[in-house]
Order: sequence, then C-alpha cells, then structure tokens
Amino acid sequence: MTQLAGSQARPQRDARGTWQERLLTWRTAVRLGWAVESNWADPVLFLIYSIAKPIASVLMLVVMLQVISNGAASTADLGFVIVGSALWAFVMGGIAGLAWSILDDRERYRMLRYLAILPGSLSVILLGRGTARLLIAGMGSVITLVVACLITGVPIDIGRIDWIMLLVCMAIGLVAVIALGTLMAAVCMQTRQDSWSYPEAVAGALFLLVGAVFPIVVLPQVVQWVGLLMPLTWWIEGIRRAVLPDAASGIGGVGSVWTDVTGTLAPDQGVILVVSMATTAMATLVAFGGYRWSERRARERGLLDRTTGS
Repeated sequence: MTQLAGSQARPQRDARGTWQERLLTWRTAVRLGWAVESNWADPVLFLIYSIAKPIASVLMLVVMLQVISNGAASTADLGFVIVGSALWAFVMGGIAGLAWSILDDRERYRMLRYLAILPGSLSVILLGRGTARLLIAGMGSVITLVVACLITGVPIDIGRIDWIMLLVCMAIGLVAVIALGTLMAAVCMQTRQDSWSYPEAVAGALFLLVGAVFPIVVLPQVVQWVGLLMPLTWWIEGIRRAVLPDAASGIGGVGSVWTDVTGTLAPDQGVILVVSMATTAMATLVAFGGYRWSERRARERGLLDRTTGS
C-alpha cells in the first residue's frame, strides 16, 4: 500500500524522457554515430580520409573551371567556387546524415524499432547520429577551404574577415542544414524502395539552386525565385561576404531577379542576415511539423518495423 501511494504521489514521467535522459541519449548517439561513420577504423586514418575527400572534390572543380576558362579564371572566381564547394560538404553531411541514420537503423542494422521505444525521443537519437556526420563534414569544410585557398593562391585576408557576420551566418546555417536534414529524414521514414539515393538527389538539386558554385543569375527567372526562397542561398552568400568581401554576389547581378525587383546589384549584409533568419525559421517550422507527422504516421502504420530490402 505504501509503495502504491508513493507511486501515485510521484508526478507522471514524461514518455519521452527527462532533459537529462535526452542529453545522455544525444551524447551516446553522437559517439555511436562517429563509430558507425568511421566503421570503427583508426581515428587518424579516418580523419585523413574525411579531409582528403572534400579537398579532392574542390580541386577537381577548380581544375574544371580553369580548363573551361582557358586559364583565364581570376582569383575572385576561384574564391567563389572554393567557398561554395567547401560549404557544400557541410550541407551534404547534414542533409544526408539524418536521413541515412533512419535508413541505416531500419534497413541495415534493423534497430529502428527498438530505438523508437527507448526513454529518449527518437528524434534526439537521430539528431545525435546526424551530429557526428556534421562534425566530420564541418572539419572537412574548414580544412578544405584553407588548403584549397593555399594551393590556388586565393587571398584570404584574416584582418578583413567579418568575424561577427561569419559566426552569425554559421549559426543560422547550422539550424537550416539540420532543418533540411530533419525534413529529409521524415521523407525517408515513409519511403520504400531506393531511399538511399534520395538524400543525395535532393542535395544535388539544391546544389544547382542556391548558387554554390555559380551565381543563380544563370538560371531561368522562375528557378531564381525558388533559389531565393532557400535558406542555403542566403547562408552561402553571407559566408562569402564575410570571408571574401570582394567576391561576386551569387544572388544579384545584371539580369537577376534580385536586381530587377530591388534595383540594387547585390543585397547588403543586413538584408542577407534578415532574409536568412526568415527563410531558416520557415524551413525549421516546416521540418518540425513534417517530422512529427511522419514519425506519428510511421508508428501508427508499423513503418518502423518494416524493412524494404533496399
């Protein structure tokens, strides 16, 4: 009787766990994600691979640009491509990280059904797994930017870097990448066949829309409008403006939708930050709502227990 009274006196325990449990769940998921991503390899060897891959990708783009321009590409053009490509490694890690965590645990390890009943929220586990990919991609992006600029001779003046804008844009971009990755994870939770290719396909489409390696002015005007609604477009623009103040704008320019509507060649820093925060907030709301609906539907229809053989 005393035990029963004591159990009734205690407040109802949250089914998703306390904040302490969520933090412990996230930390454990990060460690597990790092081990899975590295395939339990030697940390030094895995670090070399994680750095070499994005560096090789950026240098390939630089060589292609030089060949296409017959060696006439300026350091400003090279800087434009290098910054966008280095950042895109971070985007790929974020978008694909959360989605592939769903697919890994559902298709390969067959553990998603068990993770769903743990005290910590399933979204916290997936975020922890995705955090490991983001850490790996972030290190690769920074090292890629530095090494590629040293090899190609792109001048980065430390004294001219706008550190405040750089830090603010990186924080906003982190939220945007996590939001898009969460939305992609929600989609993969519902899909059946060939789901592994969806994150890369979506990231590839965004690569063309957000001005990562070329200004969006080269796109049709309707497509430019779509690009302007993407938070990644403004994030990349803000990072370029902070690191390379003299770099060309990826948003404005003669013939661009931005210039036609506003009458200015390029958005200033204040506009970049405001629009970046607004588009990121919209993307976060859509991602949060989409994931909650997807997880609830997956639980109701048994999709967490079902493997597709993909």
